[in-house]
Amino acid sequence: MIEPNNSSICAITYHIVERITGWFEQTTKRTTHHIHLYADSVSTAKNIFKLEHIHDMSYKPFSSGSGLFYLHTNQGVFMFEIEVDPTHFIQTYKKIRS
Repeated sequence: MIEPNNSSICAITYHIVERITGWFEQTTKRTTHHIHLYADSVSTAKNIFKLEHIHDMSYKPFSSGSGLFYLHTNQGVFMFEIEVDPTHFIQTYKKIRS
């Protein structure tokens, strides 16, 4: 995936958990990726969204300390499992958009 040309303003780490089922066993693969906020876009491991296509960002914390980060776009809602509070990321996005 081609990254935007400008430098990242802010980033948060997220995890993808993938279950792999074999003939006799099931394994779990957990990979770590980043969501980057740029002056004109937000990028994930699989997508780049222009800021004008993002409607909102939200966060649902769990008692374990992790939570779900939601990116509301014109292509639907994308969900990411994160382990940090994304308040700074969301506030920075809102400052850029205003």
